[in-house]
Amino acid sequence: MQAELIRIYPENPEQEKIDYIVSVLRDGGVIIYPTDTVYGIGCDFSNTKAVERVCKIKNVKPQNLSFICYDLSEISEYVKQLSTPVFKVMKKVLPGPYTFILNSNSSVPKILNAKKKTVGIRVPNNSIPRLLVKELGRPIITSSIQGEDDVIEYSTDPSLIFEKYENLVDIVIDGGYGGNVPSTVIDCSNDQFEIIREGLGEVEGLF
Repeated sequence: MQAELIRIYPENPEQEKIDYIVSVLRDGGVIIYPTDTVYGIGCDFSNTKAVERVCKIKNVKPQNLSFICYDLSEISEYVKQLSTPVFKVMKKVLPGPYTFILNSNSSVPKILNAKKKTVGIRVPNNSIPRLLVKELGRPIITSSIQGEDDVIEYSTDPSLIFEKYENLVDIVIDGGYGGNVPSTVIDCSNDQFEIIREGLGEVEGLF
């Protein structure tokens, strides 16, 4: 298996390419895609075998994966009712470089929250992953391709990403150079705001 490298311009994504990538996702494919932070690796969140592939590639457990939603209304399909303060903060910063840890409901596949009843959710400020989610009709898994020992050049240059992953995934989307700072992670599962990781998203004056 060798991956395809597909160039998409975030400012004007070609619908034909989006539709093709969605068809690969529906067939259980694993893709690498740009976000508003670092490049991510993921799949259709409802496909158990594809999720297991992502976990094997990343050497992580399913419960450590987050997923991308199109907007706030889609988020509400997968989490328990948000408190007013949490909703206001999310509405203020999304789409944006934040991951919110929220209490999940029964619509989230068991493989993603078997041992914990929370999920990490993103709405990145990048048209490519959001359009993929919109056309797919459900979230896609997201995990940073960046590891602790990755050099900055590797994690931002799509051609170098392709070289590393061309025999591991089905598609690498070239959406231009990515960033090297991950999202800010905020745990809201107890209706409080706990900063788990301070990344690209600013937290000063947020709450």
